[in-house]
Amino acid sequence: MTADGLAPLVAAVAAVIGTAVLAALRWERWRVPARAAVAVAALLSLATAAVLQVNRMTETYSSLSGGRPAAAATGSEMLTVRVPGPASGLTLTMYVYLPAAYRTGHDRYPVIEALHGYPGSPRTWLRRLDVQSVLDGEIAAGRMAPTVVLFPFQTPDPLLDTECTDLVGGPRTETFLTSDVPAYAETHWRVRTDRAGWALTGYSAGAFCATDLLLRHPTQYAAAASLSGYTSPGIRIGDGSENTLHNTSWRLRHLPPPNVALWLGWAADDRGTRRASTQLARLSRAPLAVTTAVVAHGGHSDAVWRQMEPVAFDWLSAHLARPQR
Repeated sequence: MTADGLAPLVAAVAAVIGTAVLAALRWERWRVPARAAVAVAALLSLATAAVLQVNRMTETYSSLSGGRPAAAATGSEMLTVRVPGPASGLTLTMYVYLPAAYRTGHDRYPVIEALHGYPGSPRTWLRRLDVQSVLDGEIAAGRMAPTVVLFPFQTPDPLLDTECTDLVGGPRTETFLTSDVPAYAETHWRVRTDRAGWALTGYSAGAFCATDLLLRHPTQYAAAASLSGYTSPGIRIGDGSENTLHNTSWRLRHLPPPNVALWLGWAADDRGTRRASTQLARLSRAPLAVTTAVVAHGGHSDAVWRQMEPVAFDWLSAHLARPQR
């Protein structure tokens, strides 16, 4: 959270306290119109503070959070682009991490698509999960190969949860993520174009997205890492597929498993994702390969994802093809 992003929240909280103190001191002296005006002001300032705090936690609206991701001293870059989607009909913002080696070499790099939760945006990866520093550190330590990492938005409307699916009569986010985003990346940067060079990751709703897209598109992606994910989208897609083809447990029960690798991480005290992840691990069978990892405490939170983040990226790198000359 930047200082600029914190200032509006502090101002809103101060307004709540100020109206409450003013009302306590003057209430008995005021007539009804004045009391009503102060009550409305108190409610508005309280609602504003609540909205700002939710946005501070989810990074949904950049205009409320303020600031831009800083360039890394290590030489990596975080770009901001607009991705036009001829296949999906969507045009959405995407952040792009280019490792330091990208500027000096001529290799084609493996790619990871990193998906965000709901409500939220890719800015949670950049700010609350400090992903640029994490990637820089893992690559510098040799635990991860230089990799291009994409952070696309998953919905044109922050209040519309797509769960990375093609909603009937709505945004075609699955098509955007699996067709338009790869096509744009392959056109604009030196990245690998083969399946062995592409993977997915995500936290919370983004973790469901990563698992679902991996199982649905095994010819596009070789691996995925799920940080506190679940097995069903929890929304109505419009054709009932939330109970079948977009339900990862259903897929593993009823369809042949693809030849891909899946990392499942969760916190032991996060009952929902623990139950979902252990179910997926239990249902998995060859040639699908599953690795599990458990954090002792932390629930469904940024703190847990920060712990799992470097491990997940290292694991993905180990399951991806290396940079290619």
